[in-house]
Amino acid sequence: MQAQASDRDERAPGDRDRDRGSGDGQEPRRGRPRSAAAERAILDAVVGLLEAGEPLAGLSIERIARTAGVGKATIYRRWTDKEELFVDVLRDIEPPEPDVSGTGGLGDLRVLLESMRRRGLAQRSSVLLHNVFAQMKSHPRLWAEYQCTVIAPRRVAMLAAVRRAVETGELRGDTDVELMDDLFVGPMLVRTIHRPDAPLPEDLADRIIQLLVEGVGPRPPGTGPGEAAGHG
Repeated sequence: MQAQASDRDERAPGDRDRDRGSGDGQEPRRGRPRSAAAERAILDAVVGLLEAGEPLAGLSIERIARTAGVGKATIYRRWTDKEELFVDVLRDIEPPEPDVSGTGGLGDLRVLLESMRRRGLAQRSSVLLHNVFAQMKSHPRLWAEYQCTVIAPRRVAMLAAVRRAVETGELRGDTDVELMDDLFVGPMLVRTIHRPDAPLPEDLADRIIQLLVEGVGPRPPGTGPGEAAGHG
């Protein structure tokens, strides 16, 4: 992005000197533990500016640093450019990533789907999240960075959960893992992104899993929900 070059131009010699630890002594030298308070102030500054109506394209490192009460070198010590910073801001204002066991199959899958549902609810209820995501899609490098560092790891976790479900016998041994992952994730994506008016009930993850595991064909006579799949 053109903004990236201009942001780097903002780094005056004094800023670069502080990067090497020759500042006023208040900034930690490169390699030392980062200041959690400084990082918090920077993230909060970006959020505050966005809430005030500033567009992503209009935010400069200099403006963010001034709002956060830190030097530009403090920001560049933690993030190489605005794209990296904005991705961390998005992580910060989204619901936190879920904790999964790493050993379960459908159980971990349910946790991950529920996390998707909660993020969908958060984006519906937050004007800030909605506006930031809408703007981000018009910034190809930022969108690509978000896809690479946030979305891709989520997909890896989902695929791993599906594979574990196959290995533990919760899903058939000949299951196409990639396709099954798409089938699990697809309904939640449709509800959270493509149909913003669609309901997101608390049991949606369970319903998606149950429907896919049991199948949509007619049940044998005398069986109810869950029984055909051996859950009764």
